Amino acid sequence: MNLLDELRTHRLLAIVRGPDPAAALTAVLTLAESGVALVEVSLTSADALGVIRRARAALGPDYALGAGTVLSTDDARAAADAGAGFLVTPALAPSLAEAGRLGLPVLAGALTPTEVVQASSGGATAVKLFPASLGGPDYLGALRDPFPGTAFVPVGGVDADGARRYLDRGAVAVGVGSPLLGDAVRGGDPAALRERAAAFLAAVGQ
Repeated sequence: MNLLDELRTHRLLAIVRGPDPAAALTAVLTLAESGVALVEVSLTSADALGVIRRARAALGPDYALGAGTVLSTDDARAAADAGAGFLVTPALAPSLAEAGRLGLPVLAGALTPTEVVQASSGGATAVKLFPASLGGPDYLGALRDPFPGTAFVPVGGVDADGARRYLDRGAVAVGVGSPLLGDAVRGGDPAALRERAAAFLAAVGQ
């Protein structure tokens, strides 16, 4: 899987994080059925590795399913063993180098210019601008001036309107958690999740 191509093509990464493994799995499958082409399951979720394994079995080998909040080398290995096709970190962490050893693409968290340089030089496929809400689209625009070749994916507080603004300022994609998932990760109505997914897909031009 070419993660950068997937991000550029689909422009929306859904972030599943929750306390109920069954609900999390249902949310992943509902998102996929709704046309959301990239999903990460945060390792802070209950039985996250089990959710990734079951989702991979249901969705097949080609679906862009990743693991999020991957911090340690052990996290990276466990996520890869569970079937994650890419890794996402909230910050610069040992998992970045381990992803390279495993041959997995990684979306590495960074906020400052120094961290952007470190993420890129460490082998990140793209930079997760996190938490994006601290600076908003204008901050992304400022970062794009010195780093025009860096693929940025803002994450943190991105709603449907914000998604459009970030993309207009040069983001290759946006990552969205609770504004998209809502109560689905706690057993909420999948139909409501499908409606939110449609709204976000429309917002990013899909």
